[in-house]
Amino acid sequence: MLDKDNILTQCNTMCKDTLMETLDITFCDVSESFLIAKMPVTPKVHQPDGVLHGGAMVALAESVGSAATYIFLNSKDFYIRGIEISANHVKSIREGFVYAKAVIVHKGRTTQLWDIKITDEENQLISVVKLTTIALPKKK
Repeated sequence: MLDKDNILTQCNTMCKDTLMETLDITFCDVSESFLIAKMPVTPKVHQPDGVLHGGAMVALAESVGSAATYIFLNSKDFYIRGIEISANHVKSIREGFVYAKAVIVHKGRTTQLWDIKITDEENQLISVVKLTTIALPKKK
């Protein structure tokens, strides 16, 4: 059985002193088939004209997809790295929160493919991201 509180605590603890902490990304929901993280939309993550920067959305997506790989592979023996990411931004947002939901498309032993939808607080689609991760064995 999935220990939801423990997994979310573990994910949020890993964020200390990282880009995720800088962007105020927090992990807020998990199940057997997905992981969700949220990020506030503030001037800190705006582009010059006052809307959410596409790079911040990509950072959010890679953060949630990489964390999901780590969780769902149950892999303390691997380093997880993103090896390819593509994003289509379909709507702008100026304030509030965005939520990134990572769902596995392919769960291979070495590579994993994630579908990540970024939505606003009204569940309107903001961005669609495809992320490929790789699990690299740690040297003993």
